[in-house]
Amino acid sequence: MSRPCPKQIRNFQKAARAGLTALVRPEPKTATEWADENFYLSSESSYHEGRWSTLHFQVAILNAMGSDAVRVVNVVKSARLGYTKMLLAAIAYYLEHKRRNVLSFSPTDTDAENFSKTHVDTAIRDVPPLKELAPWCGMKHRDNTLDKKRFSNGKQLFIHGGKAARNYREKSVDVVIYDELAAFDADIEKEGSPTTLGDKRLEGSTFGKSIRGSTPKTRGECQIEKAASESEYYFRFRVPCPHCGTEQVLEWGGADCNYGIKWNNELQGIEARAATAFYLCRAGACVIKQHELNDAGRVHSAHEGRWVCDNTGVFTRDGVDFFSSDGTPTTTPAHITFHVWTAYSPFTTWARIVEDFLKAKGDASKLKTFVNTTLGETWEDETGEGLEWEHLYNRREVFPEVPDRAVALFGGIDTQDDRYEGRVWAYGPGEESWLVDRFILYGDPAGEELQRKVEERIRKQYTRADGQILGVKMWTWDSGGHYTDEVYAQSKKLGIMWVIPTKGASQYGKPIADFPRSRNRKGVFLTMVGTDNAKEVIYSRLRIQPEPAEAVPGCIHLPANSDICDQEELKQLVAEVKRSKIQKGQRVYRWDSMGRRNEALDCCVGALAALRIAQQRFGFSLDAEYRKPRPEKPTAEEATPRPEKGAFDKNGSRTTGGGGNDWLGINKSGGGWLK
Repeated sequence: MSRPCPKQIRNFQKAARAGLTALVRPEPKTATEWADENFYLSSESSYHEGRWSTLHFQVAILNAMGSDAVRVVNVVKSARLGYTKMLLAAIAYYLEHKRRNVLSFSPTDTDAENFSKTHVDTAIRDVPPLKELAPWCGMKHRDNTLDKKRFSNGKQLFIHGGKAARNYREKSVDVVIYDELAAFDADIEKEGSPTTLGDKRLEGSTFGKSIRGSTPKTRGECQIEKAASESEYYFRFRVPCPHCGTEQVLEWGGADCNYGIKWNNELQGIEARAATAFYLCRAGACVIKQHELNDAGRVHSAHEGRWVCDNTGVFTRDGVDFFSSDGTPTTTPAHITFHVWTAYSPFTTWARIVEDFLKAKGDASKLKTFVNTTLGETWEDETGEGLEWEHLYNRREVFPEVPDRAVALFGGIDTQDDRYEGRVWAYGPGEESWLVDRFILYGDPAGEELQRKVEERIRKQYTRADGQILGVKMWTWDSGGHYTDEVYAQSKKLGIMWVIPTKGASQYGKPIADFPRSRNRKGVFLTMVGTDNAKEVIYSRLRIQPEPAEAVPGCIHLPANSDICDQEELKQLVAEVKRSKIQKGQRVYRWDSMGRRNEALDCCVGALAALRIAQQRFGFSLDAEYRKPRPEKPTAEEATPRPEKGAFDKNGSRTTGGGGNDWLGINKSGGGWLK
């Protein structure tokens, strides 16, 4: 019997190793540990060729991508962060270490082909554990195509474009990846969103994983923004100031902020100004140079950062162990979002960031690119109607509870599933207005206790600067949603001509308040409110600058009183922007809150609607009321409103007598009298 030749022996050994591979169970490693040991940056697809070393801010993201406990990972990112390489490392980790099938989507077929040629093929060639599983590497082979790679351990990598619905069918995988999700179509050939269709491929997998990452695009239309909003956990990277030790998220800041990236704007030339870039600490106004953070604390352990959830306070340093805000271990979240932007990247400089901004400033298209790709934030595609809450906050004023120029109070109440919110606005000649009160009452909107608390607040009276006691002349109360009957009941209880149920009609051309001629079947005067027109008026008036001690018709005055008008109030007041949409083939413009809280704006709309009802239905005039002689300061007895001749009672029925302009009577449960 002849001896086998060395080549036959080698082939046998190779076949045996391949056959036994399925039985091998490697020592468990995190994705970061595996990548640091095995991953390689290919020259064709990297700025710098060589061994991979995970940066400090990348550790938690990469580990979360590879964690079985985290089922969904969203990464909202800027450019220059090494995200594509993290994605490749995660793919290689799943194929070789965890032996799982992976399906990767790119926005288009062309994008998928480029990803396959430029990134996947070079990674297989240069990452030894992958190359061992790819005997076809560098050859034409049925297991080596642009859209599919089949490895010797039986696992497959599918690489598809995301435009065709057929690409989301007939595959059973363990990991689905969406690269640049914001660039995908929102509805794939009318069959559903890409993440809905793609995640269906995970059904049946023991450890199904969905990884979504993207540079964001336009707010309200961006799919990575939508995906991120579905997660309760929104993590941002906090680093301690190297001078005062205060932990903080690196932020762009902006011209009006006393923190963030700054530069010497007095120098001539963009490059000269950009070269002075530094970071101003949010807490102690410490001047931080980029080298002092040393790659966000990667070298100096005392400066190490951590990922902290904005919503819950839960934090992690490595994406493996998670802790509650008090430092006690907590369950790993199943659905998480990371947000990270260029300021953390060692691949660029703060000077370059400033230079990019200065070059983009004044050009909307360039500025959009800067916001998306450098700040990693969505761009507000506005039509010039947006307002900055910071500007309003800085122009708040000190004035009495009710200023002297005010002649009447009107209020709006907004209904939420767990609370009622109300605002009281004072109006004077020329519809100059002042925010004078706010209430937010939590509880069961259908419960008697919360209804009682609301009743107490809407009966509240206020003192004008001249000592006159004023009650709210009229309230509107949002009756949309789940508590319509409760609002109707309160209107009938408190006075159907004093507390007016409303419903929004978000259509241009609708009047701000369309008060009906008669009561509806439920016995109330349900009034349709043209919310879009009301917001047009309010936003235009918010731009009017107040003048100290001078009447400014139309101006909206905001109190320097945080109990009534804090930052959150102003954020809600300017939460909406006017955006273009296509409806029935026509371009229209609509106000859109884009998911942000806007109760303050809704209450302001309600108060304006109440004023319009008084003006249009009952002939009330702010200017005429202001010209009337001011009465002497009333006694407490005189300040209590009483029924008069020609008034309506609380059920909307006219009392005995009548005629004249005694158009709106309110019983003791209400405010003062309008005549």
